[in-house]
Amino acid sequence: MRVLFIHNRYLQAGGEDAVVRDECELLRSRGVEVRTYERDNADIAHMSRLQVAADTIWSRRSYREVGAVLDTYRPDVVHCHNTFPLVSPSVYRAAGDRRIPVVQSLHNFRIACPQAFLLRDDKPCEDCLGSLPWRGVVRRCYHNSATQSAVLVAMIGVNRAIGTYSKSVTRYVALNEFCRGKFVQSGLPRERIVVKPNFVDLPGPPQGGRRKGGLFVGRLAREKGVHTIAGAFGMLPNALLHVIGDGPDASTLAGIPTVYVHGRLDAHLTYAAMTRAAYLLMPSIWYENFPRVLVEAFACGLPVIASRLGAMAELVEDGHTGLLAEPGDAGSLADRIAWADAHPRRMREMGRAARRRYEDHYTGDVNFAQLTTIYRDAIAEACK
Repeated sequence: MRVLFIHNRYLQAGGEDAVVRDECELLRSRGVEVRTYERDNADIAHMSRLQVAADTIWSRRSYREVGAVLDTYRPDVVHCHNTFPLVSPSVYRAAGDRRIPVVQSLHNFRIACPQAFLLRDDKPCEDCLGSLPWRGVVRRCYHNSATQSAVLVAMIGVNRAIGTYSKSVTRYVALNEFCRGKFVQSGLPRERIVVKPNFVDLPGPPQGGRRKGGLFVGRLAREKGVHTIAGAFGMLPNALLHVIGDGPDASTLAGIPTVYVHGRLDAHLTYAAMTRAAYLLMPSIWYENFPRVLVEAFACGLPVIASRLGAMAELVEDGHTGLLAEPGDAGSLADRIAWADAHPRRMREMGRAARRRYEDHYTGDVNFAQLTTIYRDAIAEACK
């Protein structure tokens, strides 16, 4: 099997970039031939605003360049990840013109929401699901800019109107059942959406090691619940938290005596921290899709204290693989943290259950079987 991966890299590498890298390596390690076509958001600094807007809606450059790759490489399937803003949906048409099936992984809600999070005023917002998201322009949902929001709405509206999303993508990959339901509500064809979670390949955590305190890994931004963390630890003078990551709201955690912010660390040091912590915090106030860090935590035998919201309530089984707190409620989060600190034995049991969940559902072997099945189904569909 020959696969072409298409991805628009972010300025600050994050979970989506890691998923692309890991899926490529997974396929190659098992004999699948993989090539990549990538564009990088660093290029935006050398482009006019008009050109960026045009590329966001329909990039002629990406259409032309991907077409050339398809003509010479002739893959069996094209697998797209992030296409915003420079790749654009034009690459779907480039593949469709050559009758090559397209698989699109849905890492966020950009296909239905200009902001991509379905979040407004620190609460989930579904006002635009199932309709043209014109409210995103009025409310300046993307970067608090009506102009930039209008470009995103135009991208969604134009490509809906010409059938790009409904006709040019053979299979969509949602990361869990909750998100699949939201994409169906947004108008994507139900029969074309399959569920495949993220994965990591990690050995089992060391047995018998001492675990203490909490850990947060990720972007320090409001949607990740950073302000909720600050409020909770303001109520817990003896609770310990290590934070790995950076972002625009890092200052929110400054000055809290028992919270230690380490900035971005490499994967080796992050995984080591996961084997020492007693629980991972994931108090996001948006739905999330499938945080890679959750799979990493489960693989390290680390239970997760997450928001009872969206996919997180599906992925974390309350009292079995972790605990659930009310989203945006610092008091509720503080209660769960206090309980976890007071019941270390129960948290270790949850950690072992989390590792079993990982072994059953989120390993490379399991994911390879799921991914190649999706590809074969897409190829069969395109041959009809």
